[in-house]
Amino acid sequence: MVERRDASVGDSESGVRSYLRAAARSRLGIDVRALAAFRIALGVVLLVDLALRARNLTAFYTDAGVFPRSLLAESYPLARVSLYALSGEAWVAGLLFLVAGLAAVALAIGYRTRVAAAVSLVLLASLQARNPFVLNAGDTLLWQLLGAGLLCPLGARWSVDAVRGRGAAPGERSPTDHDRFAGPAAALLLTVVLAVYVSNAVVKLGGEAWPAGEAVETVFRLTYLHGPLGGLIPESPALLAVATYGWLALLVASPLLVVSAGRVRAAIAGLLAAAHLSMALTLQIGVFSLVSATALVPFFPPFVWDRAESLAAPAIERLRSAVGRHSESAAGCAGAAGSLSDVGDDRATVVPDRGTVGRVTPDRETFDRAIAVVAAILLVSLLAWTAMGLGVVAAPEPVAAVSDPTESDWDMFAPEPPSTDRLVLATATTADGDHVDALYGDPVATDRPPSDARGYPTARWRKHFSLLSTADADRVDATLAGLCDRAAGFSGEETASVTVSSVAVDVSGSGEVRVHEVGTRECR
Repeated sequence: MVERRDASVGDSESGVRSYLRAAARSRLGIDVRALAAFRIALGVVLLVDLALRARNLTAFYTDAGVFPRSLLAESYPLARVSLYALSGEAWVAGLLFLVAGLAAVALAIGYRTRVAAAVSLVLLASLQARNPFVLNAGDTLLWQLLGAGLLCPLGARWSVDAVRGRGAAPGERSPTDHDRFAGPAAALLLTVVLAVYVSNAVVKLGGEAWPAGEAVETVFRLTYLHGPLGGLIPESPALLAVATYGWLALLVASPLLVVSAGRVRAAIAGLLAAAHLSMALTLQIGVFSLVSATALVPFFPPFVWDRAESLAAPAIERLRSAVGRHSESAAGCAGAAGSLSDVGDDRATVVPDRGTVGRVTPDRETFDRAIAVVAAILLVSLLAWTAMGLGVVAAPEPVAAVSDPTESDWDMFAPEPPSTDRLVLATATTADGDHVDALYGDPVATDRPPSDARGYPTARWRKHFSLLSTADADRVDATLAGLCDRAAGFSGEETASVTVSSVAVDVSGSGEVRVHEVGTRECR
């Protein structure tokens, strides 16, 4: 009888452990198809980011622009290792853009996925380091997602690698379509996203405008932030208060992205993604909205991907057939030589069309363990950094001496949104005495009144000018020199001088207008 009770207790404990493992795996693991969709979205976002940046390639990433390499070396000495800092010529930057674009395409289609992700990460880090003064929170989140994704089997499904039998991460054995990738790397990717929402929620709740339901209304009073549809938002305090509380509620509920599973998790991820995509239409915030929506893809549970696969099955089969025919053709060309060279080969056997490894060599197991260790270290570091940023724990003196964790990129419109509409007057005078807007290129009045001030052509121009008010004289002069060339390109005439002024309009009620001259430069 005693033995039977002990066996019963043991079975019960084993059942509890199995339940807890399954619960943890369902919440901290990621469906491999979600990783595939995440990979595709990352590749597309990288391409969109490059396309948007390419509009101002000369202005922001060459010596002929507003931030030449000489200033980069003074401001950020370590940034000199950036590949974009090797030359100040536009053609070099353009060539690197092209390589980055090819790597992004390879990532999106899943061709040599891990190499494509690594190349994309190096080029993205180099691009961001070349001009830190035009970056926003979306840029920070993008490289973090790409870095965390590099540690995951992004090519295990819906990829060229998967069809050719190369998609699995080292050590991964024949997963079914419903398998989840679990472990430190998966937890790291999910935590990167959760840290953004939790940090932003805590900071917003510490202010007054968000709990009072006034924040979104204030944001849409800022015309310099208006996106394509920003000016069409109804001026209804009640409606905008609902939007404020709705967004705040989603931020507060964001921990359910990990705590919950199934339809609750899918609903929260879907609502957050829809909110971010709506911001892309109403606010001028660059790629932030697209990056944020991409970050939510790994949270969608298996039933979403079951439905997606059923809808996409014909296209997937055509891709598999096309790549399979290409692989068979290439294998036929290498036929005799391959059959001789493979005799006695002890490499891992690849399972066709599964993207998985059938037999794992010790070297691959070692590599897999190394990836897990790196991911675990990064995960612990991220949790510690977030805790320090939220004030849960004090930053150790060595950390505080280098950086302040509380100054994170996750305080968007928090604790209070700006109450000042910031516009710019950038006026160029040609050699013939005509006046043009140095940012937009159209004719303007000789003596431009503050009411003629405008927003910014892009979110990156806005970021550049917002930081220029506290910049040193060299950066201001470099900006004016760059605008001299920009204005000459617009007008087709030599530019005699450029004057830039910032205009601040109080939107909190007083309507006060303040004009500050940033600088004037003779262009000849």
